[in-house]
Amino acid sequence: GNNILKVMHAVGKIARDIRKNPRPIILEARTFRMRGHEEASGTKYVPQELMDKWSKLDPIENYEKYLVAEKVLTLKQADEIKKNLRNEITKASKDAFSKPLISPNTKTELSDIYHPYQPTTGKGKGKKSSLRFVDAIHSALDQCLEKYPELIIMGQDIAEYGGVFKVTEGFLDKYGKERIRNTPLCESAILGMGLGLSINGSKAVIEMQFADFVSSGFTQIVNNLAKSYYRWGQSADVVIRMPTGANVGAGPYHSQSTEAWFFHVPGLKIVYPSNPMDAKGLLCAAIEDPNPVLFFEHKYLYRSLSGDVYDDYFTTPIGKAATISKGKDLCIITYGLGVQWAMDTLSELSIDGTVLDLRTLQPWDKEAVKEVVQATNKALILHEDTLTGGIGGEIAAWIGEHCFEHLDAPVMRCASLDTPVPFARPLEENFLAKSRLKDKINELKRY
Repeated sequence: GNNILKVMHAVGKIARDIRKNPRPIILEARTFRMRGHEEASGTKYVPQELMDKWSKLDPIENYEKYLVAEKVLTLKQADEIKKNLRNEITKASKDAFSKPLISPNTKTELSDIYHPYQPTTGKGKGKKSSLRFVDAIHSALDQCLEKYPELIIMGQDIAEYGGVFKVTEGFLDKYGKERIRNTPLCESAILGMGLGLSINGSKAVIEMQFADFVSSGFTQIVNNLAKSYYRWGQSADVVIRMPTGANVGAGPYHSQSTEAWFFHVPGLKIVYPSNPMDAKGLLCAAIEDPNPVLFFEHKYLYRSLSGDVYDDYFTTPIGKAATISKGKDLCIITYGLGVQWAMDTLSELSIDGTVLDLRTLQPWDKEAVKEVVQATNKALILHEDTLTGGIGGEIAAWIGEHCFEHLDAPVMRCASLDTPVPFARPLEENFLAKSRLKDKINELKRY
């Protein structure tokens, strides 16, 4: 690892070989760090004999000696090169430190979170067909694969098997292995490849087999995808599909609501549709968007909910909520499966309530929230996620700060229990927010 020529020879030999016979190869370069991890840490913990041994193997010094011995370079030329480099570094340092400190501009800072872009497609039109939630997502992916030749879909078992939920079934035969790629059981690697594809000019859609498993790729999302545009102007054109949620008896490792994990991270967009029309329109919009989007798909809705969906390609705007029903008694602000719970419960209780489907959780539609609070004066925030640290807490705080004069009651929240998701059906039903929704609505209405 410390001999430049040996490293070049080894890499060259391997490169020529794998061009003929592609396969993964591990190349181990044995070397030694002569300085601390950073300037403050020092090297006092390293035995002196080790420092002495490796100092004699310095790759730059030894390569210089080799070039001099081979008469490729003279000592005078080497000294001149070093002198020029020192002068260049010194000048650059002086230039940098002589510049005035940057003046902060909050508007500029906030506008640098996302790569700007103008959506090219609008609302749907023309013929509609009744589709299940899962089929609407399939349709969106299919039409995006046709629209964007640079789009690659990756995930565990998504090719021949069609994915654990069969969302990508048939895509391998239609689009081939170059675009529909099975991946190893390594979420971090898959997400890193997605960013690499984006840097190289491609689009990537990555399926987390279950949203719970995204924890293995957390660093790639919150430190790489989320910050790449803010830090160095590189868009991360990656959509992460997240089959999520409980109510299917899948237990604590395959049922979690993980959206709040990412809600705190600037640079990410979070989308969570509640119906087939929005599932297609929002997924098309997410793929069109050059920014990283976490796209949550509730597993329970896959085959339990159908609705009319435009046949042709269309997009639904990210960042815009939708009013599902209008009423004067109170408003329920929710998303995902919570929309179905809210509509069913209001109907069962014969309460005239407004239901606002957020659809996008980041950036969320503050104006729409303000409008429904002003119109009803009572607000309940409903989500399937656990109560503590859930997205509802942030929305409730915002309403309390910005809509206080319009409130006739405290802002209330209805969420799932602060426990892992149980396996047993009676325990899961008790865990879910739905089991407490009637009482919360009645409490708010009576206030």
